[in-house]
Amino acid sequence: MPRIVPSPLRFLKYGLPKQHYHHQQPLRALFRPTHQYQSLRHQSQGPRQSRGGYNYNYDHNSYRQYRPPNRWSIKRHIGKGYLEALILIFFLYKYKYPKAIMSSSLIPDNPDEVMVIRDLTPNVAIFSVPFSRFGKIPIGGRGTAVRLTSGSIAVFSPVALTEATKAKIASWGGQVKYLVATDIEHHIFLSEWKKAYPAAKLIGPEGLPEKRLKVKNDPKIGHEPFDIVIGKNTSRPYSVDAEFDKDFEVEYIASHPNKEVVFLYKPDKVLIEADLLFNLPATEQYSKVPEEKKPKPGLLGGWFMGMNSTEGEAKGMKRFLWWVVSRADREGFNEIVGRMYRDWDFEVIVPCHGEVIEKGAKEVWGRVFEWHLEGKK
Repeated sequence: MPRIVPSPLRFLKYGLPKQHYHHQQPLRALFRPTHQYQSLRHQSQGPRQSRGGYNYNYDHNSYRQYRPPNRWSIKRHIGKGYLEALILIFFLYKYKYPKAIMSSSLIPDNPDEVMVIRDLTPNVAIFSVPFSRFGKIPIGGRGTAVRLTSGSIAVFSPVALTEATKAKIASWGGQVKYLVATDIEHHIFLSEWKKAYPAAKLIGPEGLPEKRLKVKNDPKIGHEPFDIVIGKNTSRPYSVDAEFDKDFEVEYIASHPNKEVVFLYKPDKVLIEADLLFNLPATEQYSKVPEEKKPKPGLLGGWFMGMNSTEGEAKGMKRFLWWVVSRADREGFNEIVGRMYRDWDFEVIVPCHGEVIEKGAKEVWGRVFEWHLEGKK
């Protein structure tokens, strides 16, 4: 029997049905007495048939036999459809409204032992660490340090300030002048970096200063004032100061659920972002974690990781970006990602979650955001 209630998870994976079938009756039709389905006979072509006490009619639109559901098939299909709908609603709720937890629980016990520090270019270094969403889905985390042409250092989405991290910063001269939260989620370590480098300017999106002020019982999250707040009322082009603006282009996506701020380091053609684009699985970020300690994503986690992969046609990510991420203001979202694609010259994409895209970054961007650039297909 066909599905009575379409599954939201199937919809995201396979897309909308191409044809509306006559036998997909509204939900209220499921509770009519069986004899009321007799009235459907005049809408169909082909002879009426009877077998086993059921009335069959051939639907001229789909050429499929129609069989009125009995109460057990109703319970089975409605139950399965609603269960998947509840799973999706729960995920969306957790994605947009994550439960407040102590930041210390998000940090590995031995961050120096599991952190991977690597130079992408002579002026761009990444700090990759393990991180699991909801404690189950291994999406990884990543901070990025950039040495400006002036010699100053900007740190984006900073991770734990370990001895190895300090040593890397010191090897570049140690002049940290900018600490950047690339969205309202990647800010946990700002306070400890600000304490170590008090001259650094704090930069973040609108809503983040207010969010941090509401945190009262987390020793890692302080209430330091932000020097630069980028918001929808901030005039473009977005500016920090002359030294920073010389090396960076900045875009702000207010319609993104996490208020995404994206940066292009022009000298080395490196695009730095947080949650705009994932590139799972997080292989490098978990490369130093023993196999027995790696989280097992399970069914929902495996589905999420598949939805956030840039491999192949990336249909899962296309649907996730179209139906979930950009739903608040799709027209504005399309304009911004299109402007970055047309006007920015980048060869590398550094996401916070998943693998760094070091080859064909522009082509990957065009494929993942195809619907936003060319229209939904």
